[in-house]
Amino acid sequence: MALLQIHDPKAPKGKPIGIDLGTTHSLVAFVDHCGVRVISDPPHGPLLPSVVHYAADGRIVVGTEAQASAAKYPRETIASAKRFMGRGGSDPETLRLGPYDFVAGGSVVRFRVHGREVTPVEVSADILRELRRRAERHFGTPVGPAVVTVPAYFDEAQRQATKDAAKLAGLEVLRLLNEPTAAALAYGLDKRSNGTFAVFDLGGGTFDITVLVLDDGVFQVKSTGGDSALGGDDMDRAIAEVLLRESGTGRTPESVRQAMDAARAAKHALTRHPETEVRWRERSRRMGRDELEALLGPIVERTTGPVRRALRDAGFPDGKGLDGVILVGGATRVPLVRAHVATLFGQPPLADIDPDEVVAWGAAIQADLLAGESKRDDVLLIDVCPLSLGIETMGGVAEKVIPRNSAIPTAAAMQFTTYADNQTGFEIHVVQGERELAADCRSLARFVLRGVPPMVAGMAKLEVRFEIDADGLLHVSAKELGTGIGQTIEVRPSHGLTDGEVERMLLASFENAQADVRERMIREARVEAERVLAATERALVDDAALLGAAEGEAIRAAAQGVRRAHAGADPRAVASAIEALERAAMPFVERRMNRAVEAAALGKTVEEVAPAEGK
Repeated sequence: MALLQIHDPKAPKGKPIGIDLGTTHSLVAFVDHCGVRVISDPPHGPLLPSVVHYAADGRIVVGTEAQASAAKYPRETIASAKRFMGRGGSDPETLRLGPYDFVAGGSVVRFRVHGREVTPVEVSADILRELRRRAERHFGTPVGPAVVTVPAYFDEAQRQATKDAAKLAGLEVLRLLNEPTAAALAYGLDKRSNGTFAVFDLGGGTFDITVLVLDDGVFQVKSTGGDSALGGDDMDRAIAEVLLRESGTGRTPESVRQAMDAARAAKHALTRHPETEVRWRERSRRMGRDELEALLGPIVERTTGPVRRALRDAGFPDGKGLDGVILVGGATRVPLVRAHVATLFGQPPLADIDPDEVVAWGAAIQADLLAGESKRDDVLLIDVCPLSLGIETMGGVAEKVIPRNSAIPTAAAMQFTTYADNQTGFEIHVVQGERELAADCRSLARFVLRGVPPMVAGMAKLEVRFEIDADGLLHVSAKELGTGIGQTIEVRPSHGLTDGEVERMLLASFENAQADVRERMIREARVEAERVLAATERALVDDAALLGAAEGEAIRAAAQGVRRAHAGADPRAVASAIEALERAAMPFVERRMNRAVEAAALGKTVEEVAPAEGK
């Protein structure tokens, strides 16, 4: 039985905290009279390894101790759970190199440990719970509400999964804050800097590039991009693949985990030194930075496309004119990454604040501001949605309701009507992406609005409203305006974006732009042709008595021309054929309208038909 917690308004309010829930490490911070402080846990320091070990006796171990168990218990020790947040069991990211025992299929990733199933949300909740306990030990009291950071390119499923994990951990979530925005918030308030900055955020499992304008406390995101499955883990995998291939010992869960651990240690060593010795399974080999950079080059190069698109969207196509580039994430310590950033932007990056801590700094500042701890009215965050959101309309066309890079929170509405007579319901298919056809976009949700009274096609008016809240979560409502019948849903898709899907979606929209527009035009023309033909055929049957013999033949011949154009692929030909049909049918249409008016006026006075002005 669930117990209700009685809220006492006189109880002391807990300290608001900011949490960076990272792929590799997580940490918690807060603001006091001395500024931002990251909570440390002696003797391990402020960084909590994002690793959870599930022991056979039911114990749950988080952090450094769990990390030490990974080599011996690779399947029962879950690392980088953030990369699996909001993903499905058959997602390519799920199936990449790793030691885990996954439950096959399903709309949610499930790890099999000691005969039970654990989801990424539960793993993340265990990490967040440990961070909450760390803060409570520091304060000696329960913590207050929290701001939790997420990658800018997390979609609705991944954001909702993060929020669910925080609730499971016993945290009140003030807001989900995009990691690049958090970094800019920390940097801007600390340095009191104004200008346009790029935030290059390469962490353990995700990459974000965000361009922001900082202007006296106003943080406006101009564009965002990235890859939700690109980071330091990919670097570790590249090195581990070499070790596994050279050993020829097979790929057991134990060997994969040990190879990944040795690869990570080599990467860290080569960040500081030109050469290191890689020790793995009683083997040893020398590795130099040149060899490392040859392995990591293709991975680092994957950041180039998102960076260039974000710069172009923000109005800086060549990267010139930026006031600085802020580095975020542990993977930005790699010398090759820093050199690549300097080349991309034409200036050395800024790393004044520890890249591992800067996101937690921003989260703590935002939590402090939202909780009203600091009396400031000069700080405003304006974020954006990374991909367009819309619905599928007749012909399979994707009608965008909220365009990509719209500032959030935001809301927008569009009106639609019925296509067929006596239609009593609307199916709403919510899609995400930049392509012109719904089939080429990502499906987010479907729901049906029922109970609409049967009417002639085109009479019912449906308003579809999209609202994106401050956490980046999407709410969709649909209402038939004549009757007021409506329905609202929160979009919570069953799985997240596949590896690099956002990147591919944007690339595909650019590469197929002309073909997509042509296809959209012909589909919209065909829908209109079908509507006109259906109305014409119905009128010819219902009001055949109003037709002259030659007139009927002319209308039917024009209708046949519309059918021929409909079968082709030229939208202009369809439009011309529809115009020809409308010209042929115009006298017939006028007689039908006159008869309808006469019928409506029959038996009524002049004043009833046309009331006097002012009455």
